[in-house]
Amino acid sequence: MPKNKKPGGGRAAKNYDPRYNPKNRAPSQGRDGQDAKRRPGDSSSGKPGSRSAGHRGFRAEEPSTDAGAGRPKGRWTAQERAGRDEARAIRTHARDDRGRPARSDGDRGRPATGGRSSAPGRDRDGDGRRGRDAAAPDSGPRRDSGPRRDAAPRRDAAPRGGATPARRDVVHEKLDADAIAPTEGGGATFGDLGLGQNIVKAIADLGAQHPFPIQAATIPAILDGRDVLARGRTGSGKTIAFGAPLVESVLRSQAGQKREIGRPPRALILAPTRELALQIDATIQPIARSVGLFTTQIYGGVPKARQLGALKKGIDIVIGTPGRIEDLVESRALDLSQVRVAALDEADHMCELGFLEPVQRIMRRTPRDAQRLLFSATLDGEVSALVGEFLTDPAVYEVAGETQRSGTIDHRVLVVDHRDKREILRSLVDRDGKTLVFTRTRAFAEMLAEQFDEAGIRALALHGDLDQARRTRNLEKLTSGRIDVLVATDVAARGIHVDDIDLVVQADAPDEYKTYLHRSGRTGRAGRAGTVVTLVTRARRDRLADLLERADIEAPFDDVRPGDELLEELAGR
Repeated sequence: MPKNKKPGGGRAAKNYDPRYNPKNRAPSQGRDGQDAKRRPGDSSSGKPGSRSAGHRGFRAEEPSTDAGAGRPKGRWTAQERAGRDEARAIRTHARDDRGRPARSDGDRGRPATGGRSSAPGRDRDGDGRRGRDAAAPDSGPRRDSGPRRDAAPRRDAAPRGGATPARRDVVHEKLDADAIAPTEGGGATFGDLGLGQNIVKAIADLGAQHPFPIQAATIPAILDGRDVLARGRTGSGKTIAFGAPLVESVLRSQAGQKREIGRPPRALILAPTRELALQIDATIQPIARSVGLFTTQIYGGVPKARQLGALKKGIDIVIGTPGRIEDLVESRALDLSQVRVAALDEADHMCELGFLEPVQRIMRRTPRDAQRLLFSATLDGEVSALVGEFLTDPAVYEVAGETQRSGTIDHRVLVVDHRDKREILRSLVDRDGKTLVFTRTRAFAEMLAEQFDEAGIRALALHGDLDQARRTRNLEKLTSGRIDVLVATDVAARGIHVDDIDLVVQADAPDEYKTYLHRSGRTGRAGRAGTVVTLVTRARRDRLADLLERADIEAPFDDVRPGDELLEELAGR
């Protein structure tokens, strides 16, 4: 109940104060509901506007010695008001969204802006001292003459023309590696590279008859015990390139030793996402089983009971994500003291997700003389920190020609109107074959999947808001062919290794060239043909062109509208 209201009957409210009763106010209120005119006798003073002694805003009259003593205190004449407005700025509590005024023009010849710094200092307290916003003397630089550290970066602070300037990869600036030619290993087989017969047969059962360039280059070096730093695009065969020799190395290290229950692992493989960890295990497990070795997956989002049970039985190769592995290491459920080979897959993405420090802590738990393998699609940024700390005189391989300009992948860019984007997307994915659609946000992924499903297209979404069991089911449905379209975000899609995806559609154009490389690497895998279609609005056309130039990709730009024949051609109808 308001403070100045009294209930109609019964006891008064606790916060009732009779001083604020309308009947006790001066002037009194008449029967007609209108305030009576103030009369000189109603208050403590006969002057208009004076307040009674009982009013909370009462101020006692002070004798005035100036010529205007006859007028009430606090009133301003027109001349005085003009002088006041010149001496100080008009006070306002409104937010001023204009740019900050220039603090110092120096000798650059720019005129000063008419902002707060150009106004005279206010005498706020009436003591003759300058206020905080008064201009400081030119004796030195101002405290805020540089960029404000607490100011959020502007979204358009970078040049609008394109992506960030390219940085040289650590392969070139730190290690001076020579790229190897994209040959088929000179006609060599996996057996010629030094792998055992059982492992060669297991690789053949996976569908790999001849080694890819990155496999032919790295397998001999890994079998020789050297640290390896390799760069190759997604889908170039990196998993077998480090997985097969890793299994062979672990088998050799255990030769003649008794296999004990609860034995610590001899090899560790780190992956940035749970999906990628499962995909790596799906490739390495049959190779390891062919020689009697056991693998397990350790990742978050699921109960620890099964993982702890596998470790107690004894595991030879651990494959997992940094978060759960570090958790088990800290709780002493996982012992890394006997690890002979440690591999990092997609190290660049691991750093992008903020796993640099967890990976460093995990790698420091492994023996110093352990063999280290680092495989990635790009080798810049924070990857150099991992290379410098953990790799000793590594053999460095960058497969020349393993770029996205491969002849097996057709890159197309469709310039569309934003209002036509959803209809064009439906036209592209309404086809035979598996299609992967990339979005920037989870909400857009869910919305597109629902719209495709309502249009009669079997589609599901894959993003971080889904629990691990559902993400695994959705990915398995795409692999088995029970759905035709998977709409995914970048983080969730890093673990999608499905060989027969022949169309990748980027509903939202990427912001970085590395993101484009990883997205387009989901098709054209293992030498198969594939198509990458990117939708972009006219406002972002130039920026995407710069991004493709950085990625060394040639793609034609076509203006399309719903119903164009080009859409039918790209959909394969």
